[in-house]
Amino acid sequence: MRKDGKLDYLEMQAAGGTIDSVKSFYSAAFGWSFTDYGPSYSAFEEGLDGGFDAQTAAETKPLPVLYSDDLERSVEAVEEAGGRIVRPIFTFPGGRRFHFTDPAGNELAVWSEKGA
Repeated sequence: MRKDGKLDYLEMQAAGGTIDSVKSFYSAAFGWSFTDYGPSYSAFEEGLDGGFDAQTAAETKPLPVLYSDDLERSVEAVEEAGGRIVRPIFTFPGGRRFHFTDPAGNELAVWSEKGA
């Protein structure tokens, strides 16, 4: 249900002709599906919550964070789909997570409360 003042959409870059590889990556790694709106835009509907991190550098870009029941399997899926792990699994208050980049260079994280 959409509400005034609530986060409603997350748009990430797929510049330089990477849209097909980005769609293929997220489909293979996380089972996402897409709706194309012309040759240069593709939408997804995969859920959204958020937070702010006061300990990051000012120039840090937003960090989309996905959830996983099996963090180790998600690492394998990301690598098999062509993603690059940029921060291996680590613990943080509330769980564990890792960071990766997709074929377009977007950095995301995957977290789990299991094994914390």
